[in-house]
Amino acid sequence: MATHGTVIIGAGIGGLVSAALLAARGQRVTVVEAAHAPGGKLRTVTAGGRAIDAGPTVFTLRAVFDEIFAACGSALDAHVSLRPATILARHAWGEDRLDLFAEAEASEAAIGAFAGADAARGYRAFRAEAKRIFDTLDRPFLHAPQTNPLGLTWRMGLRGFADLTRIRPYESLWRALSEHFQDPRLRQLFGRYATYCGSSPFACPATLMLIAHVEASGVWLVDGGMHALARALEALARQNGATFRYAAPVREIVVERRRAAGVVLASGERIAADSVVCNADPAALAAGAFGPAVRRAVPALPPARRSLSALVWCATARTSGFPLARHNVFFSSDYPAEFTALARGRLPAAPSLYVCAQDRGGDEAPAHPGGPERLQIILNAPPNGDTHRLTQAETEQCTKLMHAMLERAGLTLDRPDSATVLTTPSDFEALFPRTGGALYGPASHGWAASFRRPGSRTRIPGLYCAGGSTHPGAGVPMAALSARLAVACLLKDHALTARSSPAAMPGGMSTRPATTAVSA
Repeated sequence: MATHGTVIIGAGIGGLVSAALLAARGQRVTVVEAAHAPGGKLRTVTAGGRAIDAGPTVFTLRAVFDEIFAACGSALDAHVSLRPATILARHAWGEDRLDLFAEAEASEAAIGAFAGADAARGYRAFRAEAKRIFDTLDRPFLHAPQTNPLGLTWRMGLRGFADLTRIRPYESLWRALSEHFQDPRLRQLFGRYATYCGSSPFACPATLMLIAHVEASGVWLVDGGMHALARALEALARQNGATFRYAAPVREIVVERRRAAGVVLASGERIAADSVVCNADPAALAAGAFGPAVRRAVPALPPARRSLSALVWCATARTSGFPLARHNVFFSSDYPAEFTALARGRLPAAPSLYVCAQDRGGDEAPAHPGGPERLQIILNAPPNGDTHRLTQAETEQCTKLMHAMLERAGLTLDRPDSATVLTTPSDFEALFPRTGGALYGPASHGWAASFRRPGSRTRIPGLYCAGGSTHPGAGVPMAALSARLAVACLLKDHALTARSSPAAMPGGMSTRPATTAVSA
């Protein structure tokens, strides 16, 4: 039996979960990461002397992580402290405001007060349809390896074809929302879920309304910030023997006898392996970032199929005016124009903004922390960081525009420039090469997009992919599920090729579906 074990490229969520699961099954695991800390996109930056989450900020589907920690002989609660949020998010259109709540009845009442009884009934029907779509896809698609439409129909059983049409893959999300909501503000609100996977509500299938069901099923606040989850997964993997090497970028994936055989670091050091799990965006493989031998491992991703990038401001600032919750969305007055500009590779003239006030609680009346507070502000941007770098004048104009959009809703930020860090699409391209700064892998545009997403196995035996850019989709829980799928494939393939009994790998890989599964 081969004894070199597995090398995992990247310590993002997909790499961390892969390392934890493999190490828990007695595998020899080495994680190599170009950055100096775990997390990947789940990273922090320091602004105003304080660490601020600079990546994903919404934690949903905790059952996925409960199962992962249990499979590794531990418990999620033993590593991180979680609190349920009462308010899912606060939304603003100028002076108009609407909160969604963890309690469905509270959200329905709020929508009724905001837009009338018909809107409340529309929300009830929308929730039911989103849940039905999620339940239809949960077991046969989200927790199963990548497949094609015929394979998905087969997995669904006797009602497969009927169920497949009922998930509305051939209609846009925006069109489907018009059946539930006459108020354009509510279509904006629920259309925004498309951006959870870096897509446009005007181009993605109505199937993605299932994301609304996932968020409505519960949002959790992580004490210490989302980066604490990455640290917890690293500790979990280390407890079972995984080795982590930081500041160790990979120059090349080695292929011998037509299968992956290890990696060569930028330093020239070679690490032999029986298998390699790539937690980088698969687009980097196809673009040659890991050497010519693995360029054919996955299909190339044309720039036109990339998901959105972003401008992200992380700041410590004194705030006044608008009563911030933990999660806040400030909508533009012209949603179609916003996404038309993004599709044409331009920043929108009147963008929507997401603001995470990281020192606020998740209660109905989040207390002002007093003094400067930590903020992350996101503006959607085109994924052209490899072809266009914003000039200083452009970044200053974007910052002025951001403040103007917030002030339109009554929020004023008072901060020194030294307490703000701005990350642009070209910065994201530097952090995650060969992506153009796209943050979610391929965009989910068109009915076939989900079937074209790279799966766990590649065209090269022994080389696997895991992370938010692979099947089943973008987001922290999806990246974790992708790792479970990659590990299941790896262990199955290893058992088939091992000379000795596969019983030498105790336990195997559990593939019992979690009760929840999708988010961004």
